[in-house]
Amino acid sequence: MIESKKSIPADSTAGSVQKSNTSVLMVIISLFFMWGFITCMNDILIPFLKKAFELSRSQSMLVQFSFFMAYFVGSAVYFTISVRSGDPIQKIGYKKGIIAGLLLSALGCILFYPAAEMKIYSLFLSALFILGLGFTLLQITANPYVAILGPAKSASSRLNLSQGFNSFGTTIAPIVGGYLIFHLFAKWGEPLLNMMGNPIEIEKGQYMSAVGVQLPYLIFAGIFILLAVLINFTKLPEVNSSEEVEKGMGALKYKHLVLGMVAIFMYVGGEVSIGSVLINYIEELLGYSEMKAKTFLAIYWGGAMIGRFLGAVSFNDVMTKTRKTVSMVAISLLTFILIYSIIYMESKMAFTTIAPFLGFIVLNLLAFKLGKSKASRSLMIFALVVVTLLCTTMLSTGAFALWCVLGIGLFNSIMWSNIFTLAIADLGKYTSQGSSLLVMMILGGAIMPLIQASVADAIGGYHYSFFVPIICYLYLAFYGWKGYKMGKTSIE
Repeated sequence: MIESKKSIPADSTAGSVQKSNTSVLMVIISLFFMWGFITCMNDILIPFLKKAFELSRSQSMLVQFSFFMAYFVGSAVYFTISVRSGDPIQKIGYKKGIIAGLLLSALGCILFYPAAEMKIYSLFLSALFILGLGFTLLQITANPYVAILGPAKSASSRLNLSQGFNSFGTTIAPIVGGYLIFHLFAKWGEPLLNMMGNPIEIEKGQYMSAVGVQLPYLIFAGIFILLAVLINFTKLPEVNSSEEVEKGMGALKYKHLVLGMVAIFMYVGGEVSIGSVLINYIEELLGYSEMKAKTFLAIYWGGAMIGRFLGAVSFNDVMTKTRKTVSMVAISLLTFILIYSIIYMESKMAFTTIAPFLGFIVLNLLAFKLGKSKASRSLMIFALVVVTLLCTTMLSTGAFALWCVLGIGLFNSIMWSNIFTLAIADLGKYTSQGSSLLVMMILGGAIMPLIQASVADAIGGYHYSFFVPIICYLYLAFYGWKGYKMGKTSIE
């Protein structure tokens, strides 16, 4: 679901390691999959913890606040160290940085066990914060490795492939994670009790248990530790950067970067906020249980996967228009079939139920056509489409309102890469510093869900709280229209 970028380091060894890097690339790509998967698991945790601790809507959003605040804190600390004494990763090495990130992530997952055993909400939040710190370090270190594992001219292709697996992780997380937490492992332990001493019910005859959340996260911890061992015993190319780390805050002189930082904040905030409330919103809107609602969450994140693969084709400068069109239609159909197959295997959902999503895919293809393969124009159009869908959701009810929200995932898809590209343009020697500042603005994922949930508490439901992300996407439309142009000269 969320990518981060770091300038590709100069590496004199790249050419000599191209022949034997397939297995190495597979290991590194698994990192992208795992942090996409577990980031989306937060959307499953929210309804679980909301019921387990009988939380208000805003209290339940502290899950996202704690997790995404870690990105801000971790990036801010890393940035401060970098501008004062040089890049820490250049000192310890990218391999050790990846291993440290994996072990820190594993520690965060392990802490879920005592948190569930003692039923302490603050310990859950602490575990999520530590998990987020581990992911921050992984984001900083993994991308350069993908870039050097082959010819420089195909580095972008490898990064897009890695990010596609990140999206695949966010797509299957609601299905797999929801099944583990709400169904399979929930049967293994004693039911959790509410304040009245009654078992907490997921759906008729099915109850929640502490084991339901303990075992999945212990499994995730084991996977992170296994990956750390694999990385440790895998020979990875050395990364030697010749780029000088600029001291001070020179990047902030560029207005288009400052506005781009706000755009990243708004994008991550809007996307995560919508995904975070979906399960509870579907329960309010249609009365579906968590087990049924999580399937629709997979469609929301699956749309982002479809859109990202389409974006990789749309923004390709080499392909002809005809080849682009044919490729994009084919990719749309194949990824839709993949998503439906995953959903069908778990829930046996009828095709007629998911068929409306095809209409939004067609709308997405039209939006790409109108975008004319221009990052700024596409960002503006996609943001305006999202605003329209959110307004339609608030003005309608039932399944139609739901599908308008689910369709938004398709249009979130290319926003991160487009904003990032526009924001770091013409920064020169300040490019790395600007990149670090942009990563800090993942903070939006901590703040905006909390604001929307607080609004929902105040008005008694999620339906009209969607005006909060509307504000986010209106700003994104502005940035794609004019904001990105304001950075061609620095602020004096």
